[in-house]
Amino acid sequence: MAAPLHATPPDSFPSFSQTKTAWHSSEARLLDRHGELLQELRVDPALRRTAWTELADTSPALIAAVLRAEDRRFFAHAGVDWLAAGKAALSNWLSERPRGASTLTMQLASLLDTQYRARSGRRDVVEKWRQMRAARVLEQSWSKADILEAYLNLAPFRGELTGIDSAARGLFDKRPGGLSNTESLILAALIRAPNAQPREVAKRVCALAVDLPGMAHCATLKALTLNTLSGRYPIVAAANWAPHLAWRLLGESPISHFEDGSAAGNSTVDGHATLRTTLDAGLQRQVLATLDEQLARLAGRAVSAAAALVLDNTSGDVLAYASVSARDSVSPESDGVRAPRQAGSTLKPFLYGLALEQRLLTAASPLEDAPLSITTAGGQYAPQNYDHAHRGLVSARVALAGSLNIPAVRTLRLVGLEPFAARLARFGFDGLAENADFYGYSLALGSLDVSLEQETNAYRALANGGVFTPPRFTTDTENRPARRAQSREASFLVADILSDRQARAVTFGLENPLATRFWTAVKTGTSKDMRDNWCIGFSSRYTVGVWIGNFSGAPMHDVSGISGAAPAWAAIMQWLHTNTPSPPPEPPRGLTRKRIQPPGEAPRREWFLPGTEPAGDTWNAASPPPAIVTPGEGGILALDPDIPPQRQRLVFQATHMPTGAWWQLDGTRLALPDWPLERGHHQLNLNAREGALLDQVRFEVR
Repeated sequence: MAAPLHATPPDSFPSFSQTKTAWHSSEARLLDRHGELLQELRVDPALRRTAWTELADTSPALIAAVLRAEDRRFFAHAGVDWLAAGKAALSNWLSERPRGASTLTMQLASLLDTQYRARSGRRDVVEKWRQMRAARVLEQSWSKADILEAYLNLAPFRGELTGIDSAARGLFDKRPGGLSNTESLILAALIRAPNAQPREVAKRVCALAVDLPGMAHCATLKALTLNTLSGRYPIVAAANWAPHLAWRLLGESPISHFEDGSAAGNSTVDGHATLRTTLDAGLQRQVLATLDEQLARLAGRAVSAAAALVLDNTSGDVLAYASVSARDSVSPESDGVRAPRQAGSTLKPFLYGLALEQRLLTAASPLEDAPLSITTAGGQYAPQNYDHAHRGLVSARVALAGSLNIPAVRTLRLVGLEPFAARLARFGFDGLAENADFYGYSLALGSLDVSLEQETNAYRALANGGVFTPPRFTTDTENRPARRAQSREASFLVADILSDRQARAVTFGLENPLATRFWTAVKTGTSKDMRDNWCIGFSSRYTVGVWIGNFSGAPMHDVSGISGAAPAWAAIMQWLHTNTPSPPPEPPRGLTRKRIQPPGEAPRREWFLPGTEPAGDTWNAASPPPAIVTPGEGGILALDPDIPPQRQRLVFQATHMPTGAWWQLDGTRLALPDWPLERGHHQLNLNAREGALLDQVRFEVR
C-alpha cells in the first residue's frame, strides 16, 4: 500500500558536512612515513567510488552538461521545478512514453534516503509528492553548490561506477576537472539510465548536443559514445608503488574495519581508508627502479622476478618493500618478500655464529676443504663446493667469507643438527616444520625454505649484536619485546668476517659488487640448480635483502648471487649511503686480537673470544687424520641386474693417506683399491705402512 499523501518528511536531512564525512571510498590508501601516497587499492567489492570531488575541481563543461540534461532551472527553483513538472504531467497524459521531472535536489533526496526512491518501477503520484516535499526541506538547509557537489559524488553513472571521479577515471582515465565538452555530454547522458544500451546513450548524447556551439556532428558523437561504452571500465590506481604491501596490510582487511578508523593503524581521511606505513616513498621508487634494471640486465637468462626489503637496523622500520616481475612472469602478483624459497648459503653465518659462540671454533680455526661423504638414512651425502674445487685446510674466516660448502657441513657435524635448528628458530626462521634430522646436513647449505623477510630481519639481528625483534610496517605499531638470538661477541665476529674483502677473495676475487666503498657485511646464496639467488647484508644503519629468481621455481641460466642479486643489493646500499657514512662496529669488550698465520693464508690480526686465542705468534694446525671417504660408514650398495657383474666395481677413496698406506677388505690385503662388488656385509680397513689401523668402515652390498 502506498504511503499517505500527507506523510511528513524528516525534520531535516543530514548536513552537507555530515554527508561528506559519512561518505567512504571503495579505495584504501597506503601512505609512506611522510604522508605521501604510495598505493591506492580497492577494498570494497560492492561498488566503485574513488575520490570525493569538490565542485571547484569539476570541469565547468560537466556541470553545464548535467544541468542541461537533468535540471535546466536548477538555480531558479526551490527544490521543485513546477514548470517542468507541469510539462511532464501534460506529456504523460498525451504520450505513451511518460517522462519525469525530478530536479537534482529531488534526485539527491532519493540518494540520501531510500524512502524517497520508487518502490517498484516508476514513482506513483504519492511517491512523487513525498519526494518533492523532501526536496523542499533539503533546499532549506543546503546551498545550491552543496546540493550539486553531493549529487555529482553520489550519483551512479555506469555499472559499478558511482560518483563523478570514478566515472571520469573509469570511462576516460581522467580526473573530473579535465573532462571535455563531449566527454561531459556522455557522462550527463548516463545519469538518467546508467546501464542503458550504448546506442540509446548515444542518441541521448546527440539530443543534448543540439544547438550547442562547436559540437561535433551526431555521427561523430555516436561513435565516441559507442567506443567509450564498448568494454570494461578499469580504473588506474592513483599510485602504484607498493601493491604487494598494500595487499598484505589492506587487502586482507574488510572495508568495515576502516569506516570509523577503528582498525589498528588505520584512519579515514577524505573518505578513504588510510594506513600510514614506515616506508619511504623516494627509497621505494628507487628500489623498484633498481630491480627493474637488474631484470633487464638478466634478460635472456630465464629470470622473471626480483624482490627487495630494506630495514632500519635500530627501529626495525621497513623502509622499502618491493616485488617486481618481468612481463613474461607466470605469477606477477606473487609477493617475493614473503614467498618461501630455498635459502642457499645465506644460513651459513648463523651456523658459524653458533660454533663461535660455543667455542667449538675460532675465526682462525682450520677446517678441511676436501672430499666428504656422509652416510645418512637416505644414502651417501657428498657435498660439493660451488666451483667443485678443494682448497685443503682453510680458516673458518675464509670458509665463511668464501662460502665454501664442505667446511660448512663439517661445522654442522661439529655443532649438531638440533642445536643449529634451534638457533635458526631464535633468529626468526619459522619454516622448520620437521625435526632437524629431516633436513639433514644439507641444512648447512640452505635446504630450508625461508622468505626474504625472514632472511633480511635475521641479518638485521646480526647487525644489532644478536638481538632479534620483528620488523615494523606501520608507524603506530608498538615495538614488540626483543630476544637475544646470539651473543654479542659471536655476532660481531660473524659481521667482521662477512665484511672481510680479503677473506672473500678466495671465491669471489677482490673486485665484485660486494666490495662497497663503506663498511658493510654481506652474504650471497644460490639454491640448487640456480633456482634462487640471494644477497643480504647490512651497514651500520640499514639491512638490505635482495632475491632474484622465478616464482614458478624454474632454474635460471648461469645466474649466481654475485651476478644476479648482488648488483641490485650494491646499488641500493650505495643509494642509501650517498651522504650517510657507515663506520665499522665497535668490538665488544672482552674480545682480544692477536696476530696469527693460519696454514696457507697471509698473516693477519684476528679476533678471539677470551681464552680461545693461540699461545704462540703463529697458528699451528695439526694435520687431519686419514679418513675413508668411499664407501661411507654404514653405506648400503646395490647390484644392478642389468649391468654385467664385472663392470660393477667400487674404487675406495680416502683423504690424507700417508705414504705406504694400504687397503684391507674382510681381512685380505688389496693390491689396488679397485674392487668388484660382492653381496654381503664387509669391513674395509685403511692401514699405515707398518700395519697400524688408520680408519675403518663397515658397509653392505645387496
